[in-house]
Amino acid sequence: MISIDGREIGADTPPYIIAELSANHNGNLERALETIKMAKSAGADAVKLQTYTASTLTIDSDKEDFKIRGGLWDGRTLYDLYEEAHTPYEWHKQLFDYANEIDITCFSTPFDETAVDLLEDLNTPAYKIASFEAVDIPLIHYVAQTGKPMIISTGMANLEEIDEAVEAARDGGCNELALLHCISGYPVPAEQSNLLTIPDMADRYKLVVGLSDHTLGTSVAITSVALGARIIEKHVTMDRSEKGPDSEFSLEPNELKQLCEDCNNAWLSLGEAGYERKPVENESMKFRRSVYVVENIKKGEKFTEKNIRRIRPGYGLAPKYFKKIIGLTASKDMSRGDAVRQENVNEWDDILETKLSR
Repeated sequence: MISIDGREIGADTPPYIIAELSANHNGNLERALETIKMAKSAGADAVKLQTYTASTLTIDSDKEDFKIRGGLWDGRTLYDLYEEAHTPYEWHKQLFDYANEIDITCFSTPFDETAVDLLEDLNTPAYKIASFEAVDIPLIHYVAQTGKPMIISTGMANLEEIDEAVEAARDGGCNELALLHCISGYPVPAEQSNLLTIPDMADRYKLVVGLSDHTLGTSVAITSVALGARIIEKHVTMDRSEKGPDSEFSLEPNELKQLCEDCNNAWLSLGEAGYERKPVENESMKFRRSVYVVENIKKGEKFTEKNIRRIRPGYGLAPKYFKKIIGLTASKDMSRGDAVRQENVNEWDDILETKLSR
């Protein structure tokens, strides 16, 4: 169990939905504020920023190592992409203040120590470590020293690297840690989601687990809830048609709202293992089959396969007694449509002494 901004997150709590703003403000502060408001209206628990500058992530170089080949950002340099995508540091206080004003949790992913320092000044309630930084052990250790809850995405990381990240968080003093299964593709084909990693991760690390989802749509995220995901992170945008670095695999407002509702319903549907009749089934009991008179029967007359049948509704004896009743006698006159009950069978006590046939 961990707690972010007073909201408990764990195996027995509803999924915690994080709306990832990332670069979908498209360089417009008003669009960023509008997206935070949308996340609140859609029912998300938190909105998350990314705190970096192009210079804290990389250097301005057009050497081949710094160029992106293939995918959404083909041909761009890292510096050029991050310069477009970053959320300016000077926006952060206004974004945090606005989120607090409309009562939605706001926190961020820092990409270096200066970002952590900024977020500490803003009293962020938690930290997220991005998949690409899951191998940055000094950064994880630095974040852990804040004592705040930490969520680490595990995209691209193998078991040894995840072990190292968890160890760094623990050694640094983090007592509230969660791991997100993640496939670092943009977007990710559903068939590569490998969601069975989620219960394995929970069992292996004994931590709160979740999913940072880059697939299109919401079906993969909703499915993950059934496998134990209690944190769901999805990129969001006001409008995919307003192209931005992350817009293609982001949810629009109505989709985020549906995600929040469906993930909660998925969690509610899990219930617990058991075979007791549920309250909603009580009304349906009357539509089960039971034993009924289908031809008039006189008192003392035998029940036969001609004058009784197993039919709906379910107010009579259960069908398992049908063959036991055949050849026994009626205790009173009965007419077509009467339910056959214990008190209608003269030899009922004999039935109870005999093992029911199947």
